[in-house]
Amino acid sequence: MAFIEKLNNDKVNFKNEVLSGLTVSLALVPEAVAFSIIANVSPLVGLYSAFIIGLITAIFGGRPGMISGATGAIAVVVVALVLQHGVEYLFAAVVLMGIIQMTIGALKLGKFIRLVPHAVMFGFVNGLAIVIFMAQLAQFKVADINGIEHWLGGQALLVMLGFVGLTMAIIYLLPRFTKAVPASLAAIIVVSTIVIYFQIQTRTVGDIASIAGGFPEFHLPSVPLNLETIKIIFPYSLIMALVGLIESLLTLTVIDEMTETRSRGNKESVAQGVANLVCGFFGGMGGCAMIGQSLININSGARNRISGIVAAVGLLLFVLVGSTLIEKIPMAALVGVMFVVAIGTFEWASLKIFRKVPITDFLVMLVVAGITVIYHNLAAAVIAGVIISALAFAWENAKLVRAREIVDDNGIKHYEFFGPLFFGSVAEFQSKFDVLNDPDEIIIDLKESRVVDHSAIEALNKITERYAKVGKTVHLRHLSEDCRVLLDNASAIIDVNHWEDPNYKVPSDILG
Repeated sequence: MAFIEKLNNDKVNFKNEVLSGLTVSLALVPEAVAFSIIANVSPLVGLYSAFIIGLITAIFGGRPGMISGATGAIAVVVVALVLQHGVEYLFAAVVLMGIIQMTIGALKLGKFIRLVPHAVMFGFVNGLAIVIFMAQLAQFKVADINGIEHWLGGQALLVMLGFVGLTMAIIYLLPRFTKAVPASLAAIIVVSTIVIYFQIQTRTVGDIASIAGGFPEFHLPSVPLNLETIKIIFPYSLIMALVGLIESLLTLTVIDEMTETRSRGNKESVAQGVANLVCGFFGGMGGCAMIGQSLININSGARNRISGIVAAVGLLLFVLVGSTLIEKIPMAALVGVMFVVAIGTFEWASLKIFRKVPITDFLVMLVVAGITVIYHNLAAAVIAGVIISALAFAWENAKLVRAREIVDDNGIKHYEFFGPLFFGSVAEFQSKFDVLNDPDEIIIDLKESRVVDHSAIEALNKITERYAKVGKTVHLRHLSEDCRVLLDNASAIIDVNHWEDPNYKVPSDILG
């Protein structure tokens, strides 16, 4: 009822919403099938996943107009799980993935997406693009009677390359004439029509697996309910959950900027979790937000949840009444679509900024992309990139600590510090003092500095002890309130003269 009331209160352009949703549903078909093939599961698994995840996130998500479904980011993660343990373990992993995402959303941890630097994102999308591209090369191989794969050759290779090239040409050229129909769908229709009409021999979706089916059915994953199963699926579930939320929250941020509106990241995290939980119990491969489809939807004028609902329902109708046609789609067309997706995903601008950004940022891009390509572990790649970026930031800030020394008329020496005092800067901080030659009374003025962490407290303790051993006294002045709280436990050995401090607040105190 709340959803219906919300629609009644908002100014909704139903025409734009429905047409945008239908356009997206058409564009979802080829990618859902292609991502299923990447994950080594039936195309029907990807289509069901796109329907379930798309519908639930459209209704309950934190970003109206954003489209979710089966994605390449999740597909590349689950390949090893499917090959080693089977598809039932995939379904169980998707259920656990949903629980992890719901927990992250409930704990309101979605805000930490702000900590992902731009260099990490460049490496992330570049690595993902390379993985998607390389995954398509399997379609250029054929297995002999002994199961050994060989590269295509002769006429079969020429036919494959020809239709891949035709698909890509249509996708690039059609938007110059019309945008009424998604270019990827138009390319698949044209190539499929040529193959079917002229009865050209080439591999089709039907050669991989049948996608004929009805409504998704409830299905408990057929795996043992024991600790061993948890050990197998947990690493994959955690990676899928993190990858899915990272991609979803970043897509959400992009749409926020395009529409100049604000969404709810934690609500989206919970909705993604619920969607994947349900998806796992209905035989799905899991998924997250889809950048390409979301941009198609927004650029088509959609701003409401109706478009996402129409897209999901339209996709299910294609499965129910159009499965025989989808099975005739040539693999060359899907490979062409995925090549275009990979090319469009790659941040080509990142290749031009080598001399324009700090060397650390460039190295972060290479590390993240390398981990993604070699290990297919997108979450580990992003985490590694964030850690490297954080350490580089800490190193740069550690060099900012400076001190000014003043001796007043009473013979008291003042050390006025500038810059943050934290684990990276404590060594530089301690080197500024001349304990043996300083007068009997010292004031450490932190008006332009700040005590940030436990390492800083320990540094203050040590410098106080050094002065105490030679019979000298240390006072601290101009501590902000949060710094005083950190120093409470050290009050027995550090003389903090709060009464000398003026009413002083750091910027975060004022803004917070």
